[in-house]
Amino acid sequence: MKKMTEYGSTPFLFWFSFLCLLHSLPVYSAKSSHRRFPSLLISPEEKISLSARQNQLYTTKYFTQVLDHFNYPKSYETFQHRYLINDTYWGGAKSNSPIFVYTGNEGNIEWFAENTGFLYETAPHFKALIIFIEHRFYGKSLPFGGKKDVAYSNATTLGYLSSTQALADYASLIIDLKKNLTATDSPVVVLGGSHGEMLAAWFRLKYPHVTIGALASSSPILNFNNITSPESFNNIITKDFMSESESCYKVIKGSWQQIKDTAKQHGGLELLQKSFKLCKNIISVDDLQNWLESAFIYTAMTDYPTPSNFMTPVPAYPVKQMCKAIDNPATGNDTFAKLYGAVTVYYNYSGTTTCFDPDDNSDPHDLGGWDWQACTEMIMQTNGNDKESIFPPSESQYKDQVSYCKEAYGVEPRPNWITTEFGGHDIKRVLRRYGSNIIFFNGLRDPWSGGGVLSNISKRIVAIVAKEGAHHVDLRFKTNEDPEWLKDVRKQEVKIIAKWISEYYHDLADKH
Repeated sequence: MKKMTEYGSTPFLFWFSFLCLLHSLPVYSAKSSHRRFPSLLISPEEKISLSARQNQLYTTKYFTQVLDHFNYPKSYETFQHRYLINDTYWGGAKSNSPIFVYTGNEGNIEWFAENTGFLYETAPHFKALIIFIEHRFYGKSLPFGGKKDVAYSNATTLGYLSSTQALADYASLIIDLKKNLTATDSPVVVLGGSHGEMLAAWFRLKYPHVTIGALASSSPILNFNNITSPESFNNIITKDFMSESESCYKVIKGSWQQIKDTAKQHGGLELLQKSFKLCKNIISVDDLQNWLESAFIYTAMTDYPTPSNFMTPVPAYPVKQMCKAIDNPATGNDTFAKLYGAVTVYYNYSGTTTCFDPDDNSDPHDLGGWDWQACTEMIMQTNGNDKESIFPPSESQYKDQVSYCKEAYGVEPRPNWITTEFGGHDIKRVLRRYGSNIIFFNGLRDPWSGGGVLSNISKRIVAIVAKEGAHHVDLRFKTNEDPEWLKDVRKQEVKIIAKWISEYYHDLADKH
């Protein structure tokens, strides 16, 4: 099936998250398949806590899940739904010890479980059970006999891939698991990052009888239906690079026209191929541009204060390192040498890659289902650029997205559905009346933070904002090099969660 594309020079970014989505999501080109998305590498840079190293991170289990929670007779059909569990720290059902549930993102759940240290490091304090639930149609949680080619075959089968079905999956699994563990009175706290964070927040609003609270990290729940400007995403990336170096920003901003001008010259494509050490001839200059843009986008998203490998191995403060490479006097006035030095910070920090393939078609994290979601409900316009943007001038071209979705799936996007189902407009006024117990964390260096909740809605729905924070940095494994502001963020989150649980136990005592 055809992949979600980019139209002209304006990328449709789907993430998440995430994504990461990270998204952290693959981005596509109109004339090629999706951009390079490096496989997950667990390296020594990822410092897992002592308790996590001494114990297996998780055990894999499956739950017989309903295919369609809302319609008969499809509700009789089922599939095997994967979840990961760690009971190392759990105080048990008799003491009504809490359950921490990670609401799975748009990808293989193991990827997120191995990069979400906050749960493992916080669970001992609360004597909590840890559950990571995979999102339907991702990883190994595939309906229709577990066959991806069947599940992804057409709009009829993919029609069961939606956020509302996924949230119902989580509710069904949690309720059944608590029953089987004789833990019906154990409080449940849901947590998630990026798209999983949106799901965590929405889960608390839709299923308050199942969870007592949600920690939603880097959740762009306001990135829908014109609530947030489509220029916000790229504007934040622009500010990230400008804050490190004005000259760095100017080199990147001015490079796009230089690349196009070079490509038009005799031998220009060959020069670009040699300059960026590409493994094969460039078919389209758009492919190269997309590849370069991806490096800057994902580096801004993962601009963590310590080395990481969530997307690919990168050093601490990778935006700073990119700008150091661009400002390196040794490159003189050679713009392409400067850009090459910068993007290798993201694509080849390990130094093991000898050439690059901007047209890499791999999908190691099982992200393929997001293409459908981006064509149906997750309509997040993040592709606008103003004149100061670090990326080439562009305008949001929603009509092109509609054309693609009709061609690929025979469906038309529903840009108003998410706000119809979950809200978003006038969020403070609305949620102040009926919402409670949600933490929204956002780091302002994260381009998705423009669509996040950045101020308190009420005493019960709070926003924690970190000026230097990147994409769901609070959920990562802690390290000895973590800055004080990051330690403080996690302390605030633990304190609030502790209050939720204490209040729950108080209410439970009154009940009995």
